[in-house]
Amino acid sequence: MVQSVDRALALIEHLAETAEGARLSDAARAVGLAPSTAHRLLTTMEQRGFVQFATATGRWYVGRRAFAVGTAFTRRENIVAPALPILRRLRDATRETANLGVLEDGVVRTVAQVESREIMRAIASPGGRTPVTCSGMGKAIVASWPDAAIEALVARHGLPPKTPRSLTSAGALMAEIARVRAQGYAVDDEEFVAGMRCVAAAVFSAAGEPVCAISISGLAARVTPAAVPELAGVVMKAAEELGGKLSGL
Repeated sequence: MVQSVDRALALIEHLAETAEGARLSDAARAVGLAPSTAHRLLTTMEQRGFVQFATATGRWYVGRRAFAVGTAFTRRENIVAPALPILRRLRDATRETANLGVLEDGVVRTVAQVESREIMRAIASPGGRTPVTCSGMGKAIVASWPDAAIEALVARHGLPPKTPRSLTSAGALMAEIARVRAQGYAVDDEEFVAGMRCVAAAVFSAAGEPVCAISISGLAARVTPAAVPELAGVVMKAAEELGGKLSGL
């Protein structure tokens, strides 16, 4: 590992997660660096356009170049473009926010979203990250893995709780995974954000490997336990349609 590269990337990741930007001292503290070291790295990246500094606010932000590089991922994976029409139809059929996510080093990253038209709705900015074990999309994807691989994931990343309903034991997680395998879909039952429920299904390649996942998310008052099975049927159909498109079927 090249330490300076690792530190620079940690700074960019922190800025990406901080929509309002970050002051130098806060960014340095967040990634465990001395302010002087953080400043050198930020000014270097600023010269390349990966970050930018706003004099008016005294804060650092992600730069345009970082966005340009990031879009190369979606072009390479070629999943967002074919997914968007499906997400729009899923949003219209359920009236809830439709999401597309990929698994990435112990978290689910949202790579596309079509917002609900409801006044009160779930919103997660593209690029947002959710621990796998608190995510409907994450559980839907890893349910296709062998038990040993899931146990290794937990050993590496733990079970970070986000709400009182988050799964916090390996036993509870594996029981949940068994339910996902039996029913074909996963539920984030207010495990990441209190008051929000998510229904998700994995998208599989022609080889049977999970490529990504699709979900709908909305207020728990609307996405009720009684409504989940019907909504899950719509989500699974959307996931199957996207899988067919990605496989060229």
